[in-house]
Amino acid sequence: MAEAASGAGGTSLEGERGKRPPPEGEPAWPDPGLLHKLFGKRLLQAGRYLVSHKAWMKTVPTENCDVLMTFPDTTDDHTLLWLLNHIRVGIPELIVQVRHHRHTRAYAFFVTATYESLLRGADELGLRKAVKAEFGGGTRGFSCEEDFIYENVESELRFFTSQERQSIIRFWLQNLRAKQGEALHNVRFLEDQPIIPELAARGIIQQVFPVHEQRILNRLMKSWVQAVCENQPLDDICDYFGVKIAMYFAWLGFYTSAMVYPAVFGSVLYTFTEADQTSRDVSCVVFALFNVIWSTLFLEEWKRRGAELAYKWGTLDSPGEAVEEPRPQFRGVRRISPITRAEEFYYPPWKRLLFQLLVSLPLCLACLVCVFLLMLGCFQLQELVLSVKGLPRLARFLPKVMLALLVSVSAEGYKKLAIWLNDMENYRLESAYEKHLIIKVVLFQFVNSYLSLFYIGFYLKDMERLKELLLVLSLSQSLERQLRAVLVPLAALRFRLLLLSLRGLLLAARAKVRAGGEPVGPRRGGQRGCAGGLARRAEGACAEGIWGRGRPASRCRRLGAHAAQCTDRARGGVETRWACP
Repeated sequence: MAEAASGAGGTSLEGERGKRPPPEGEPAWPDPGLLHKLFGKRLLQAGRYLVSHKAWMKTVPTENCDVLMTFPDTTDDHTLLWLLNHIRVGIPELIVQVRHHRHTRAYAFFVTATYESLLRGADELGLRKAVKAEFGGGTRGFSCEEDFIYENVESELRFFTSQERQSIIRFWLQNLRAKQGEALHNVRFLEDQPIIPELAARGIIQQVFPVHEQRILNRLMKSWVQAVCENQPLDDICDYFGVKIAMYFAWLGFYTSAMVYPAVFGSVLYTFTEADQTSRDVSCVVFALFNVIWSTLFLEEWKRRGAELAYKWGTLDSPGEAVEEPRPQFRGVRRISPITRAEEFYYPPWKRLLFQLLVSLPLCLACLVCVFLLMLGCFQLQELVLSVKGLPRLARFLPKVMLALLVSVSAEGYKKLAIWLNDMENYRLESAYEKHLIIKVVLFQFVNSYLSLFYIGFYLKDMERLKELLLVLSLSQSLERQLRAVLVPLAALRFRLLLLSLRGLLLAARAKVRAGGEPVGPRRGGQRGCAGGLARRAEGACAEGIWGRGRPASRCRRLGAHAAQCTDRARGGVETRWACP
């Protein structure tokens, strides 16, 4: 009866809509009968089973999670129990909940810690906090023995920022180390080797990332993203995203403000310059001298500003890393270290040098030669276009646009090639890996971006063509950066949400086949439609929220037998950096 009523209601609405004229300025509604003939009634009614992308974007925040650790859907019980046991034994300060997501069939660890545990972690990490004025002010490394001297230490909500809480938990997780002879499936650990980075490199752990705090995000959205012609809230950015991100945006804002001076001076100089060649030459020399002076002053002022922010944020005199851990991706043969007498991975340097000489260097040179040949081909095409009479004026820019597209595409392709070469060279330390990657990328980017400009300016000596090419390259690269930063992530997000809706429709169809009745579409309401499931707090109970209720009770009992029994207490969802897990 409910189904019949629903169908009748839908027919009535369609009939009413067919009688009413469409709103002004909108196209006329198509005839429903025509749509039924073209697409069929079943296809037109399938839309009511799809979840809107706005519904997927609705999130239910959780207050019991700072860091989220996700696993592939093929992860077995033994892996989950092994890692959960190591976290609880090795890091008793952490509170871990295990939850299962119904639609992706994946498990996740929701990790947090109590305030007292975070205080001990801040002491271990040497986290710098503000000192009360009566004790001298400034910042110093946190100490539990003298916790009374720090500002806001009495308040659990105000003392630690979300970024600091997540940094402490990440520090603990990254320093969870294996004992001698421990192994998980085909992964054999060395003594004192970090467990979680190794499992993440092997794909056993899918992701480990911090969880958003929606209240602070909304505040930053209003005071930072939506604010126009206002100073950036650098302190709030530092508290939420960390010092590195805040320092980058501080430099970006300082650089943007400093660019006002050469822009104004250049505009005035261009306005009052005469049309003759002598005046233009003098103006170029004057503007070049101004840029030299401006760049020197800019660097000195930024050094002062950067030191001021570093002192304010407590990183001016922070010690560097004493010992750098090997990369999780580093591979080699096992040996006993001649220095520490501990077991370690060793990769012979001659193998890396041989790969660099026989593979990396020839491939890099071949890429540079290809860039040069493509540039010459674009120049020949431009000469061919200019020789044709009667073409529109915009046609002369087509070869330059093609060259700009080739520059962007080749840069992206070479970046992937450089990463592959660096991976094959197998560097032990992250600093060495990044250094060699920067050398490869910068070398190609310099040749790829500026070779055509140097060729026209110093070999062809055609200033008009140089101006046109510089204009096209600047505009195209700016447009490409905007597309990559805005449109590409937006399109990827919409595509993922569409896949989620289609997956929900598929699950509804499977439910119909099992029940032998009418399919029921996924419940609207965003992540609330992702039903609860297996989760566990450190003190023992299974919690249910958006990750969940879809696994057999037998598996819940198997996991619960490890630490506690399952309950049906409803927990909150999670607001993470992804739309829906």
